[in-house]
Amino acid sequence: MIVTPLTRDSFSPFGDVIEIQGTTKISINQGYATRFDDLCKVEAIDGGKIKISIFEAIPRPLPISIELMERHPLGSQAFYPLQMEDWLIVVCTDPHDAKSFRCFRASGNQGVNYARNIWHYPLLVFKPSRFIVVDRKGPGNNLEEVAIATAPQIFVN
Repeated sequence: MIVTPLTRDSFSPFGDVIEIQGTTKISINQGYATRFDDLCKVEAIDGGKIKISIFEAIPRPLPISIELMERHPLGSQAFYPLQMEDWLIVVCTDPHDAKSFRCFRASGNQGVNYARNIWHYPLLVFKPSRFIVVDRKGPGNNLEEVAIATAPQIFVN
């Protein structure tokens, strides 16, 4: 699988890129802080509420075999790194079609918000990393996983 840079346009079929570049700065707190609003569309349906978590991830051995994909039918799921380290995002439109897989390399100042029902792989990091995660909680099953019969691999240099 080819790894491409993460951009708003290239990721738009799968959700939002979360970054402050290109957004409007709003001065707050008597000019001692800056706010950047509406960086992604957060979704929670069927009685769900929004939760904010911190995830810790460790690197996987290379090459990485994509043996499963997951999606969340009842809400979006946003990830934003807490350190300036690159990381990878794997998404697809159909987990049974190898041609639909995409892999993006994000910088440490870019996050993603997976839209509801978008197939994605769990966190992929190069160094131990922490992420702020905005997710749905509440009734219903908001996790669907599928095993990949012929696992695509990611080779990163």
